[in-house]
Amino acid sequence: MQVDKTGNPVIQGGTLPAGEKLKYYCTNEEKGQKLHRYWTNACRRCALKAQCTKGVQRRITRWEHEEVIEAVQARLDKNPDAMRRRRETVEHPFGTIKMRMGATHFLCKTLPKVATEMALCVLTYNLTRVINIVGVAKLMEAITA
Repeated sequence: MQVDKTGNPVIQGGTLPAGEKLKYYCTNEEKGQKLHRYWTNACRRCALKAQCTKGVQRRITRWEHEEVIEAVQARLDKNPDAMRRRRETVEHPFGTIKMRMGATHFLCKTLPKVATEMALCVLTYNLTRVINIVGVAKLMEAITA
């Protein structure tokens, strides 16, 4: 995250259509996420206000890691086939895992227990792949080494 000389977060592209800069005001935590708040009071006298906001002032809230999401989106915009290729790559393992689980639901309740159940399913999938690719003899040799 970029910060200014006073240590406050700087919003990427924080310029409004009329050239006015958004000013950092505060950081709040909501639902475990740090959110930075920016706004300007210049909207009251701006000729382009209708393009920006219907409110008294333009206010923007940004998550502290928003630039990561923007970087990923920029990469995807440059290579639109990457997501399709990624979906095709992971579809087979998830299909196999769902088939082994019964393809309906998790047996446990609550997120920590479901996460453990999923981790065990992924572990068994990975062990099966290792056995199919390397073979049992080489796997046992690697385990004992």
